[in-house]
Amino acid sequence: MKLREDEPGSSLNTDKFSLGMFLVTIGIVYGDIGTSPMYVMKSIVEGNGGLTNVDSEFIIGSLSLVIWTITLLTTVKHVLIALRADNHGEGGIFALYSLVKDCGAWLIVPTMVGGCTMLADGVLTPAVTVTTAVEGLRSIELMNRFLGEGQTVVLIITITIVCALFLIQRNGTSAIGKLFGPVMLVWFTFLGVTGIWLALGDLSILRALNPIYAIKVLVSPGNKAGLMILGSVFLCTTGAEALYTDMGHVGRGNILRSWPFVKVCLILNYMGQCVWIIHNTSNTALAHAEDMNPFYLMLPEGLRPVSIILSALAAIIASQALISGSYTLVHEAASLDLMPHLNVRYPSDTKGQIYVPIINKILWVLCILVILYFRSGSRMENAYGLAITISMLMMTIMFTVYIGVKHHNKIGALLFALIFFFLEGMFFISSLGKFMIGGYVAVIISLAILYIMISWYRGTQIERLQINTLPMREYLDELKGLKEDETIPLCSNNLVYLVKDDDFEDIDRDILYSVLDKEPKRADAYWFISMNTTDQPYQREYEVETFGTDYVFRIALNLGFKVKQSVNVYLRQVVQDLLASGELPPQKKNHSIYGESDIGSFKFCMLRKRIPYEGDLSSMDNLLIHTKYYIRRLAGSPARWFGLDTANLIIEYVPLFLPKKAEEQRLTRVGGKKR
Repeated sequence: MKLREDEPGSSLNTDKFSLGMFLVTIGIVYGDIGTSPMYVMKSIVEGNGGLTNVDSEFIIGSLSLVIWTITLLTTVKHVLIALRADNHGEGGIFALYSLVKDCGAWLIVPTMVGGCTMLADGVLTPAVTVTTAVEGLRSIELMNRFLGEGQTVVLIITITIVCALFLIQRNGTSAIGKLFGPVMLVWFTFLGVTGIWLALGDLSILRALNPIYAIKVLVSPGNKAGLMILGSVFLCTTGAEALYTDMGHVGRGNILRSWPFVKVCLILNYMGQCVWIIHNTSNTALAHAEDMNPFYLMLPEGLRPVSIILSALAAIIASQALISGSYTLVHEAASLDLMPHLNVRYPSDTKGQIYVPIINKILWVLCILVILYFRSGSRMENAYGLAITISMLMMTIMFTVYIGVKHHNKIGALLFALIFFFLEGMFFISSLGKFMIGGYVAVIISLAILYIMISWYRGTQIERLQINTLPMREYLDELKGLKEDETIPLCSNNLVYLVKDDDFEDIDRDILYSVLDKEPKRADAYWFISMNTTDQPYQREYEVETFGTDYVFRIALNLGFKVKQSVNVYLRQVVQDLLASGELPPQKKNHSIYGESDIGSFKFCMLRKRIPYEGDLSSMDNLLIHTKYYIRRLAGSPARWFGLDTANLIIEYVPLFLPKKAEEQRLTRVGGKKR
């Protein structure tokens, strides 16, 4: 049976083209990749020793690398191939996992690794983009004097902007979000116009369209970085994964239609920067300039303030997209039992917009620490990109399985794997070259998140292995006897337990023990509800088994992985349905501010596991289960996750039943007298 939708439901029909959807797509999807011109060529030139150490052949070869990286990794992989792997219109690593998880239990590994590196990107993107935008002020002489020597003033401005960005999250961004599309449209138009304006002055730059130059520069003696240049080149495609992840918000069709415009604007701007670099390689004054950035310096000084304002706005929009995406990733990971259930808020009516307070605080603190640690955009770029190369490699593994197993196209899967494992493997190796000069920060953040995921996932597995189930039907008479035993005070008209098993016929022993043995709980009706996360993002359905009684109800709520699991809300509808069908007898409630009712009182009972001192877990499993329970305490009560924070709630702790140690011995009585 379907549940009525009490919150935004299935995806809107977003694939129909309109100017409005075009603007929404521009504003939501391309923020991260759209800010890459601010630092890609800057990083390439710095990596080769500065402006006076590059020549036209090196710059044209580097530009060719950028153009073909965008073409192969973004256009071919993410636009032409990845967008076809939609999960009922949704994209992203967890949506993809839902499609391929039946192909092998091992696929949870690339899912966790890819998810944690994407979350690490959510920390690094605001730091690097906002800092680089603020550093653009140095391209204006007056502002450069105001900033003075060192980075103190730059850091103050950057941290102020970042703090404001995280502060507004709690109120939602739907109001300012309406400006994202128009602002990003202006931004990309600005990139394209300023780029073509310079590129037309030297049409020899068009040689970069030939991939031969990209290959030649890798072995050119003028390329002092060698293959390590790819670590800087890769920055041009960071954000490509957003094209797949955000498919559910804007639709495949709108990404297919808008990407050509975005790509052309990006490439034109890179061309303009490269023409300016070629014409200024002998400019010794610029060679010693602090934070020499061709993105700003290629413009006339009167136009630079406009560029800085637009770049700051684009950086904020890109950061906002990554922050919002991090909330969604954590929410979806929790639904798949990869992370703890956290308090989720819906700050606006905008579809899919959520706010996770604790994640906002963690991202905020980490972002500020990254800014203070690196202090400059150039140093942050060394950390930026390594996490995303790992993420892309994990996605390639999963796409390969999807193509080969789900579409039964083994040749296509092999071809896809060979091409993209080679390309992304090269970028990964080159990014490793930056490990010791900043890349380790991205790895540390990713590993910390991965440890949380592994602890939660393995801890959940251990709990499930320890579950001792009993046949439900054999205890129906016991429950009926308790229901009719008026010597025991009525606990509630309806007693509700949340269960983890999907099997209707069996019930966790701990639950029956709680009802019958541990302070027997008399009720008119006993409800045992399980939450099943389905592959369909916005599915809302339920199943019910009454066991031929009118007092025991086994309910399975089948909710999509993007749906808020509001047990309280959905149970209310299930009860009304069963009353209407006559399966649940009326429960007369005579005293209420709402008047008489056929639905009585409710009490929810949640069981929490505790680890006993004695057990047979391995050292590693013992560490992971303890970590899970520690994280659970920090995360707070799951009552909010299940919509029970305002309900009449009982929380009982039960031991995690572990095998007894073999060396355990019985006590021997000594001394004393027998009666």
